[in-house]
Amino acid sequence: MRRIHRTGRDWAVDIALVLFAACFAAVSSQSVPVPEDLGQGWRTADQVAGGLGCAALLLRRRRPVPLAVALILAGSQTHYMTGPAMVAVFTVAATRPWRATAWVAALVFAPLPVFLWQLPDMTEGRAGSAVTYFALIAGAIGWGLFRRSRTQLIASLRARAELAEADAESRAERARMEAREEIAREMHDVLGHRLTLLSVHAGALEFNPGAPRGEIGRAAGVIRESAGLALHDLREVIGVLRSGAGPEEGERPQPELADLERLVAEARAAGGRIELTGPPAGAEPPALVGRTAYRIVQEALTNVRRHAPGAAVDVRVAGGPGDGLTVDVRNARPTAPDTAPADGGTGPGPGGGQGLIGLAERARLAGGELTALPADGGFRVHAWLPWQS
Repeated sequence: MRRIHRTGRDWAVDIALVLFAACFAAVSSQSVPVPEDLGQGWRTADQVAGGLGCAALLLRRRRPVPLAVALILAGSQTHYMTGPAMVAVFTVAATRPWRATAWVAALVFAPLPVFLWQLPDMTEGRAGSAVTYFALIAGAIGWGLFRRSRTQLIASLRARAELAEADAESRAERARMEAREEIAREMHDVLGHRLTLLSVHAGALEFNPGAPRGEIGRAAGVIRESAGLALHDLREVIGVLRSGAGPEEGERPQPELADLERLVAEARAAGGRIELTGPPAGAEPPALVGRTAYRIVQEALTNVRRHAPGAAVDVRVAGGPGDGLTVDVRNARPTAPDTAPADGGTGPGPGGGQGLIGLAERARLAGGELTALPADGGFRVHAWLPWQS
């Protein structure tokens, strides 16, 4: 027999049901019709059997179906089993599957056709007692079915609440991860740009120590400024990650499409040969579109400095409201013979293509698309971004 762990509440409920069955037997004892030929001894035995049936209800959690069957069969011979039988069939209806409840109900109401056939010949007291018995058992089964449906409903609502809570936590975690990924993409773009400028100017100083003093001063100034900006951006992202929250809106000015000229000027100052066409005059695109276009050009120029130093770069930005914004960055074959072509991260230097992967994700989040492929011995990055009219 399997062990059942009962809490204090379970014991209280079981004892209350035993007392209910006993009180029901005591209250109904005077109304139970006993044939005169059976005598008082039969009534006493009937009462003892009823008491044993009440005590047996303590087993209702372990063996509800066998207990119900036993009490129903015993009730066909004794008159004081109605209370225990009611509790037993209630337990089956409330805790057992539909099939078990149906079999127990069939056993209970199996004598009903015979009772209805013999009803005209029965005395009024016996007929009333039988009708009351069937009605009470039917009520116990109905109450048990209601209790089970209510329990299932509560369990379903609890499961839904737990699922909704888990889903909310999952959405919050996804939002945090997306915020951190956005921070990582932003820092990759910014720091990559700053550090490649540092590398270019430091390399120029290393290989040309006899440059004029003014040139050396300008290069040192660019190095100092780029290093300061890189450290500032790095402090920002470390602070964000420590606090576990996203950057506040407006904490750091975000680049716009109009900032492309400044970006290209910085790259030219580092020795880059860059031709810029655009951006289109007139209306400024939405902030997300402008910022995405800026980051695409910035990462493309960073990749050229890393993987194709000395290569000429053609940057074209065109489009307008309704047509979308097109960004096209091409670099020619590197002029230095020992330099690998710009291949988006497969050439020398760090990156491993993660920058282009981040750019493609940026374009997708903005509703556009981006392709990056070798072209004419160099490399081409092409993006289209939506620009609503």
